[in-house]
Amino acid sequence: MIVVFGSINIDLVARVPALPRAGETVAGPDYRVIAGGKGANQALAARRAGAEVVMIGAVGRDGFAGPALAMLGEAGVDISRVARVDAPTGAAFIAVDAGGQNQIVVAAGANAAVHASTLDGIDTSSRDILLLQWEVPEEEILAAARWARARDMRVVLNRAPAGPISAELATLLDLVVVNEHEVLALGAGFDIDAPDPDMVAATLSERHGLAVAVTLGAEGALCWADGIRHESPAYPVAVVDTTAAGDTFCGALAAALDRRRGLETAVEFAAAAGSLACTRFGAQSSIPDLAAIEAASAILAEQRNPPHRRTTP
Repeated sequence: MIVVFGSINIDLVARVPALPRAGETVAGPDYRVIAGGKGANQALAARRAGAEVVMIGAVGRDGFAGPALAMLGEAGVDISRVARVDAPTGAAFIAVDAGGQNQIVVAAGANAAVHASTLDGIDTSSRDILLLQWEVPEEEILAAARWARARDMRVVLNRAPAGPISAELATLLDLVVVNEHEVLALGAGFDIDAPDPDMVAATLSERHGLAVAVTLGAEGALCWADGIRHESPAYPVAVVDTTAAGDTFCGALAAALDRRRGLETAVEFAAAAGSLACTRFGAQSSIPDLAAIEAASAILAEQRNPPHRRTTP
């Protein structure tokens, strides 16, 4: 089982010909209202990748709360512990350009009212996974990690948006997931001054005894753990929108680990899922299902270990 402790948002997404610069207004033809939030996205991705998932978060008592939770409920994510609070449902304002790149502004709203005490009473087992992100209060993230450790759960953190983490939180983690920019910010917080994401990930893993997975966009992903480097290329796709690709990677990676996959095949599975998320517009609307991920990851696995050609004597 995977317990996701994190944000729930509604996304207002506009297509634009080019992303705006500071002080610039860019016109788009229309916009869409789509369920999102890093926590909710990762919960849905883990569920679609085959895991049993419990979502812990908060929404407002407004008209956005229902749409923000709808796809989670439809997919079978347990949303019974999501709190309703007197604050607006969190929102993200997203612009997507013709090449699929995006700019995002997030307003926390109800996500600022998420409390680790909501975790109490969940029936967990040893080796279940707590999946965290950085869109809810930092002190609650730390309290949630302590809660999971006390129950012998594995703790996975997606340190996004970018920034450092405390030394205490690092000791509570089994795995941290970041992109190539976020890993540099994470390393800087521990005085690791290196320009290469691969080197920073290796150093963080060695110093703090945790696995460090880094997504590399079109280059795929890598993961350092116990002195071993695992990597996977991206699955080749025509990019439509990169929104939620990282969240899809995180959810799929957690689901693969929950299903007792090793890190090498788990990273490959997650890289395939993240790639597929780039082929559709929006956040949760782009997250692939288990059958699609398995088909794509099987192709990546075959590229990694091509069958030997038979030769005739």
